[in-house]
Amino acid sequence: MINKERLENLTQEVWKGAIKLRGKFKAKDYPSVILPMIMIRRIESVLEVKREQFKTAILTKTPEIDNETLQKRIKIQEQNEPFYNKSNWTLKGIIAESASQVEANFRDYINSYSSNIDDIIDKFDYRNWVTQMVKAKRLSSIIQLVAEEDFSPERLSNIEMGYVYENLLQLFSQDDAKDTGEHFTPREIIRIMVDLMEIDFDPEKAKKAISIYDPACGTGGMLSITKEHIIDKANTDKGLQNAEDLVLLNGQELLPQNYALCKADMILKGEAHINITHGNSLIPDIESVEDDGDQHAGEYFDYIISNPPFGVDWSEYKKDVERLKTSRFAWGMSPSNDGALLFLLTMIEKMKAKEKGGAKIAILFNGSPLSNGDATQGESEIRRNILQNDLLDTIVMLPDQMFYNTGIYTYIWLLNNNKPASKKDEVIIINARDKFEKEPKSFGNKRNRITDTHRNWIHKQFINRKETEQTKLFHTTDFAFHKVEVVFWQEDENGKQMWITEPFSVQLNNGNAKKKFDLYGNMTFYIRIEATKPVEVEIPYDGSKAFETLVAEKLKAEVT
Repeated sequence: MINKERLENLTQEVWKGAIKLRGKFKAKDYPSVILPMIMIRRIESVLEVKREQFKTAILTKTPEIDNETLQKRIKIQEQNEPFYNKSNWTLKGIIAESASQVEANFRDYINSYSSNIDDIIDKFDYRNWVTQMVKAKRLSSIIQLVAEEDFSPERLSNIEMGYVYENLLQLFSQDDAKDTGEHFTPREIIRIMVDLMEIDFDPEKAKKAISIYDPACGTGGMLSITKEHIIDKANTDKGLQNAEDLVLLNGQELLPQNYALCKADMILKGEAHINITHGNSLIPDIESVEDDGDQHAGEYFDYIISNPPFGVDWSEYKKDVERLKTSRFAWGMSPSNDGALLFLLTMIEKMKAKEKGGAKIAILFNGSPLSNGDATQGESEIRRNILQNDLLDTIVMLPDQMFYNTGIYTYIWLLNNNKPASKKDEVIIINARDKFEKEPKSFGNKRNRITDTHRNWIHKQFINRKETEQTKLFHTTDFAFHKVEVVFWQEDENGKQMWITEPFSVQLNNGNAKKKFDLYGNMTFYIRIEATKPVEVEIPYDGSKAFETLVAEKLKAEVT
């Protein structure tokens, strides 16, 4: 169970130190200054444990060894690890030295990390931020803020660290009052999503690898919990090793900070098979596109899980998204102020084919993708194609006030391109809005929590697949509808249709004239053109000739 009080206390300690930045940095800059330092200290905490282990092992074999030789041997062993630091510096040691040397020593320290950690520091653009901290005379105080704090994975799991990051980001962004639609997904919701995917992997017997993918992986919480769920099934060392060797984690994240934090945590936990990339999952990664695009193009996965940003605005890179209009997004394009369904189409494209075993998707949405968009519009067309291709399996309606940053209702969609015959053309909707209990202490806007009992209830409804007061079964065609315009003709006293005269309220062109003809039938247009000598023309229109051609012919006849 996550101890939220402990995490809030830790957050507040960091926040108190961050307040000292006021006047020197804008609130929006706090994450760029503070979070990388926390990450560096988290990495250092892991190295400190390893160094102690190396030291104990060396002294056990060679108790008389001198300290200089001991330190050299520790360094040599450390460089055989997945990550390391070649320098002898620690954050605590840096601030213990002369104040005039703090910048030089800190730069030496961060420049001495192995290439995989250096990539993370580079994604934070932290060397440039160090320059800003030095100019503001705050480098020493920011190092001091975390130098002796224990951020190790043993003390704070990936999911707990995620809560701290989210809590800090909320505090940092208070002054900006911007909602980017990014919300850290609570552990209990991720577990429900993983339950619904029913991952077919027995660690004790598995011989074939499975792949898991998240196109908006944030700090990696969904991938971590999915892997943890699989590891929990292992009963032996062999099972644990199989889970480590055969579960392949893949993800992409647009925000450099989140990407760096995700990759750092994956490395810290010793994940051997990860492919976490940086870039925009909604655009192609091609030479003619300036930004980094989809690094997983052409790849296919067994299980795909994600909580894409709610209502993400993609207007800034619209022309690049539209390069995929005839391929990935051929089913439809959602409005540029909400890219949620574009993430779903990206995931659908990456589903392993049915002939190769198929794939499942668990995605978390707000209410917009369920109903936004009128008939024939992009969002409606996307839903139509999903249903007609029998991909949608389940929708779970979750309680509100589950997220730190928002109190809105959310929905889990489960898709499966290899549904068993018993589920063919069928969708179950599970109403779990009342399946929660109050948090003992609210965590931002998160005032409700889903317990294991509630989670098991949801899974039971999913398995039983029977109609109850809180579960409904639908055929895919039940969601279909047609939108038609109905014309009611008025009749005169003799029962004959009356002609209606009304202004033409839209632009007068071929397309609009044809639409009205398709709706009403034969029409007569009366057009008056104001000029030195006004011109009035009457144009009968039966749809057999282009309207603009008729107008040109009439005007030519009147003027000549």
